[in-house]
Amino acid sequence: MVPTEASLEALSKLRELNSESGWYIIPLLAIVLYIYGVEIKNARETGDWSTIFAGLTVLGLDLINEIWNGLIFAFSDVSAFWTTPGASAYIILIGWNIEIAFMFSIAGIIFAKFLPDDKNKKMLGFPNRWAMAIGFSLFCVVVEIFLNWGNYLIWEYVWWNWYNPILIFLIGYFHFFIGAFYVYDLADKKSKLKVVGIIYAIGLILLCIFLPLGVAGIINF
Repeated sequence: MVPTEASLEALSKLRELNSESGWYIIPLLAIVLYIYGVEIKNARETGDWSTIFAGLTVLGLDLINEIWNGLIFAFSDVSAFWTTPGASAYIILIGWNIEIAFMFSIAGIIFAKFLPDDKNKKMLGFPNRWAMAIGFSLFCVVVEIFLNWGNYLIWEYVWWNWYNPILIFLIGYFHFFIGAFYVYDLADKKSKLKVVGIIYAIGLILLCIFLPLGVAGIINF
């Protein structure tokens, strides 16, 4: 099998700082740190860490998604489900760049800000948590379609494409927001920390397994 042009381009730039546009990740990092700083300050004052853990949940689940996406390329030797070959300051994995990572680091916080205080309240006839998860997922899918049309995000498979977005909705976003509201609504900080810890443990274990193997798209020697 022959890797796609987008896959080869992404691999050629893997974990190499873009000398032409790399500097803008510094203000992006500052913005992310500011948002978390504000939320941590509020959490210390109120004792409610729900928003912080919602943010970390989405980022952790995205990390796991990006690892298995890289493995899709490694085992198919054609393409991952999604590939991010260009227009990035830094490509972390074959379908994950620094801009996406920064976005997902605050996506859960944004989602938590929209959740009603009363989790039993109905929204459009649905429990509001599920309605919000559906709404946010649909919005993200629409954004991804525009990124695909602009050739920022490359899709090669018929089951993962703008004209067939069901899997993009279900395993690209929906479970992120389900995880976020599940952790957000857990009764105490210890329970939230346990779930988030499990998510990141899975991600780190996968990295520890596949990084030393030199799997294409996971690491580039």
